[in-house]
Amino acid sequence: MFAVGFQRARSEEQRAQRREAILATAAAMLDETSVSALTLSELSRRVGLAKSNVLRYFESREDVLLELLDRWSGEWVVELAAAAGTVDPGADVMARIGAFAEVVAHTASARPALLALISAQSEVLEHNVSTQAVLRHKHATLAVLDRLVGVLRGAVPEVGDAAGELCLTIAVLAGAFAAQANTSVSCETAFAADPALQVLRIDLAPMLRGATAALIAGALVQDASGGSAASR
Repeated sequence: MFAVGFQRARSEEQRAQRREAILATAAAMLDETSVSALTLSELSRRVGLAKSNVLRYFESREDVLLELLDRWSGEWVVELAAAAGTVDPGADVMARIGAFAEVVAHTASARPALLALISAQSEVLEHNVSTQAVLRHKHATLAVLDRLVGVLRGAVPEVGDAAGELCLTIAVLAGAFAAQANTSVSCETAFAADPALQVLRIDLAPMLRGATAALIAGALVQDASGGSAASR
C-alpha cells in the first residue's frame, strides 16, 4: 500500500510516479477483491489521496483498470511468446496445436486478475471513460492481438488468415471461462452436496486448453473443406 500525502506533481516524472503508485495500489487490490468490489473511494484511501486528486491522473476507476488490462495483456503475450518457443516445428500439426493450446492455458490461468479484467472489459471497463481513453485501450489491444497472431502463426502456420479471428476468440473465451470458474461458496457447497453437478464445473486450465485446441483444429478442417474461418 502507498501512503502519499498529496502534493501537486510539478514535473512529468512526478506525474508518472503518482500514476504508477495508483496503478500498483489497484493491482494489489485485485489480488484480494473482485473487479466489481474495487471502488474509487477505497483505491483513493489506500493510495493516500483524495478521490479528486486520483482523478487528476485517471478519468475514473474504469480508466485505472483499463490501464492495468492493457499493461497485463502486453506482459502476458510476451510470456506466451517465450513459452511458445518450445513448440517443436517438426512435429505434426495436431501435436503443435496441442502444445500451443497447453501454453495458452498454462500462461493465462496463472493470471487470474488479467482474466477478470478481460471478462469485465466490454460490460464494465469501457463505460465511464472517454472516447479517447477507449481509443488508447483499443489500439493497445490491437498491438497485443497482432503479437498473439504472430505467436500462433509461428507455432501453427497452417492457420493462415484465420489467425486473427482465432486469437480474438481465444482471448474472449479465457475471460469467460475464468468468470464461470470463479464460483461462490454456495455453489461449491452445492457441488459437494450433489456429485452429479460436477459436470457443470468449469476447471479453467483444462477447459481453455481444450477449447483452444478445438478452435484451431476446427479452423483447419473448415479451411481444408473450402471455407476458412477468415472468409465467412
